[in-house]
Amino acid sequence: MQKVNDFLVGLDGYIGGHPWFVFLLLGTGIFFTFYLGFPQIRYFRHAIRIVSGKYDHHLDVGDTSHFQALTTALSGTVGTGNIAGVALAIHLGGPAALFWMLVTAMIGMCTKFVEVTISHKYRDILEDGTVSGGPMYYMRKKLNFTTKKGTVIKAGVIMGGFFAVATVLSSFGTGSLPQINSISNSVFSTFGINHIFTGFVLAILLGMVIIGGIKRIAAVTSTLVPAMALIYLIGALAVILYNYDQILPALGSIFGDAFTGTAATGGFLGASLSWAINRGVNRGLFSNEAGQGSAPIAHSAAKAPEPVSEGMVAILEPFIDTIIICTLTGLVLLSSGVWNEKHVNQFQETDMSFVVGSYDDSEEADRIVLAQHLSNKKDSPSLDLYNGTLTVENGELLNENLTLLHAESVAEDFIFKYANQPYSGEIPIVNGRMAFSDEDKPTAQERVTALFKKSEANRVVIEGKSLMHSAPLTAIAFTRGFFGQWGQYIVSIGLLLFAFSTAISWSYYGDRALTYLVGQQYVVYYRIFYVIAFFIASFTDTTIIWSLSYITIALMTIPNLVGLLILRKDIKGVIKQYWIDFSNDHPYEKIGKKLRGKL
Repeated sequence: MQKVNDFLVGLDGYIGGHPWFVFLLLGTGIFFTFYLGFPQIRYFRHAIRIVSGKYDHHLDVGDTSHFQALTTALSGTVGTGNIAGVALAIHLGGPAALFWMLVTAMIGMCTKFVEVTISHKYRDILEDGTVSGGPMYYMRKKLNFTTKKGTVIKAGVIMGGFFAVATVLSSFGTGSLPQINSISNSVFSTFGINHIFTGFVLAILLGMVIIGGIKRIAAVTSTLVPAMALIYLIGALAVILYNYDQILPALGSIFGDAFTGTAATGGFLGASLSWAINRGVNRGLFSNEAGQGSAPIAHSAAKAPEPVSEGMVAILEPFIDTIIICTLTGLVLLSSGVWNEKHVNQFQETDMSFVVGSYDDSEEADRIVLAQHLSNKKDSPSLDLYNGTLTVENGELLNENLTLLHAESVAEDFIFKYANQPYSGEIPIVNGRMAFSDEDKPTAQERVTALFKKSEANRVVIEGKSLMHSAPLTAIAFTRGFFGQWGQYIVSIGLLLFAFSTAISWSYYGDRALTYLVGQQYVVYYRIFYVIAFFIASFTDTTIIWSLSYITIALMTIPNLVGLLILRKDIKGVIKQYWIDFSNDHPYEKIGKKLRGKL
């Protein structure tokens, strides 16, 4: 399985993890921003009026309201990326990374507008009266072509099928398995509740929601999304206002370092401009999913007489997800000061390495060397990784002239433990990492037993002080506000609600993709399997699923972006016609009658 995971990670390096993918994604958004005259700015106010229900008509065709479609799509995008992703971006790229997340969101607002508009236009009304839509439908209907010799090339059919298969796989890799794994781990670490119990309860709740289809999903998300956003908003403001004197310095670091990168400060070793842009863009795209083609599936179910109105509703999605929620998280991390401080934590093997030499990050010369090493660690590490044996006595490392790096920082005051006791013995190190033999590694049975015992499976672990990232860092930041230690529970509850709502929405994306591929008769089996897999993932390792999801996300995004660029004239034309038909007194009357007649 490790070899399979390594293969997937390597493959992702050539697809979603490669710079050309970011250029394609951002380039498409930038192109449409200029091609359509900055619609994310010009139509923003109109989008708010539409989602408020100002222009709703009882004869509009669809399964959900504009607001329900928005909250369903938001529940799929507002998730762990808003809590953990922002912390990871700042951890790697510094405060400047948040600026580039916001820039990415502004561009993503246009991409969402475009992909939802064209997908809504070519949605299908099924035999039972329900609606099914998404990029696979516009691909099938508009991207086939005929050669000069009269041969029909069904490129759109192939692209649509390719997109739908990737969507089904992503529904597990993005929306289900990693989400419940994050929830169960968070609930266990905060409240001590068993992983299996958490998974069982949430699997039952998930099944009760998704078996009812889009109408029940929309009803739940339209209540859940505003509630979880309000809880998170209150918790974030409690920290930001408590540290009010740090608000302006925090904003200054976000915008002041935007074009220079972030200098070394505290335990943070600095980040170049290119690295800040890379991390900010990467996390921004992961957070709002603009261009991926997932949100159009939810928006296609909306009751709208024509497509542009729903496209305008989608403009609000990256604004709420990234510009509001991610900015709040960023300000919490920066104003509280936790982002560049070292905290006591248990070190993760994947974030850890032993290097030859003794380095002190309080010394400027050492900072420069360490920063260079960390920026090059994947390609050509500038420091020698240690190969040999560690000698440990009563938890203390006896080897000299070695430095332990963890989470992009120099580890301090660390201790080796085994079964929660100080460890004594020898540990082999290969290329800077602890190299356990097969008999030293915990078996699957030991891992499951450890879940019930609320302890690690028997293996050597290291605890100490270092920088932190992702959800644990955000949890610490939330304790530095008016709620004190209670603030960490807001993060746990927020993560639970965000991740659970993501699982709900992605179940719908998966069943619409399956409907496109094989018809509605198999959807019920998909939903049952989705719930079972959701439960199992609550207490098993999902690393390989994350690695697969990175690839499937890219495989959804690429054909969608290509299709949008091919249909650019169609998109521009339908937008132009929308404003021709639009009337200030009765804006949907003429449009509604015309399109209802066609349907």
